[in-house]
Amino acid sequence: MEILKKPVLTEKVAGLTEKLNRFVFVVDKNANKIQIKDAIQKMYGVTVESVNTMRYSGKVKSRGTKRGFVVGRTPSYKKAVVTVAKGETIDFYGTV
Repeated sequence: MEILKKPVLTEKVAGLTEKLNRFVFVVDKNANKIQIKDAIQKMYGVTVESVNTMRYSGKVKSRGTKRGFVVGRTPSYKKAVVTVAKGETIDFYGTV
């Protein structure tokens, strides 16, 4: 099971990172806080102080087309906000 799916890189998250040393990741829906903490410490080599998680349910989307009305859903996901120890940082662009 892959726990960390991808980092969230938005302006709002950049503000969190600068002010509070927090990073945001999309994670596996079944992963708990302990698994997320261990995965981040192993992958990035940083000390994690706390993990906060949020579950998002998929939204229903619909649109009218030539063939009729099409209804679907966006995928549901889980997001983790990770606070890293003071003085440490995660460099997403270091391997590019």
